[in-house]
Amino acid sequence: MTESYNAIICTATSHINVDECGAPEKATGCKLLAIPSRNGKITVEQIKSYVHGIGDQHHVQAKVISITQATELGTVYTPEEIREIADYAHENQMLLHMDGARLSNAAASLKISFKEITSDVGVDVLSFGGTKNGLLCGESVIFFNRELAGNFQFIRKQGTQLPSKMRFIAAQFEALLTNDLWLKNATHANKMASKLARGVEAIPKIKITQTVQSNAVFATVPSQHIPTLQQRYPFYIWDEGRTEVRWMTSFDTTNGDVDGFVDFIRDTVK
Repeated sequence: MTESYNAIICTATSHINVDECGAPEKATGCKLLAIPSRNGKITVEQIKSYVHGIGDQHHVQAKVISITQATELGTVYTPEEIREIADYAHENQMLLHMDGARLSNAAASLKISFKEITSDVGVDVLSFGGTKNGLLCGESVIFFNRELAGNFQFIRKQGTQLPSKMRFIAAQFEALLTNDLWLKNATHANKMASKLARGVEAIPKIKITQTVQSNAVFATVPSQHIPTLQQRYPFYIWDEGRTEVRWMTSFDTTNGDVDGFVDFIRDTVK
């Protein structure tokens, strides 16, 4: 999708900007233009100010907009929001990439099909995640704009992403996409996050910081209690300055898991 002189527009919280040890920039040679966002989503109005210097050899040339569905903060883009970004990208000779590591959770949250938030609304390339929704290993790159796929087999091989016996990875996707197993897994994970949010929001010193739309709960917790909670339930501190933490639920999280965690938080954070 890019040449080394291009730029990729994304949110400041995006996985490609924060959690890949600089690999996207090293592998593509492109500059990431990271847009601050309070809820993990970006809008066309925000993107516009990053699209400048087009045709000027002194500036990187914005080429790809990358959005995450569901976002790193657990929020979800509506089809209308994605279509607006895709239309802007295409009107300005750019492309739209979607990081769909948790696409199943987003589709389950919106109660719509994969197509309605990808190919139907103008996404050019999708990174479709499997491991966040039950696969042992495996992610898939899907080209809706088939013209972009011409050299991908060589890029994939050179990037060491062609594992031997790939049929064993493909078999997992076949199982996941059969009889709506993906939907069952994602719906359950989302329900467990909602249950967790309801439980902890009743605890006075805990504050939910993001709308719970998928399988993530973000909350601020008094800093002195975090180490105690982490000893029994490992989790990430998302923002140390705000003592904001991230709690994730999954396809195999049980009601008992959630109840036990909420009870432990209630007993610890007094």
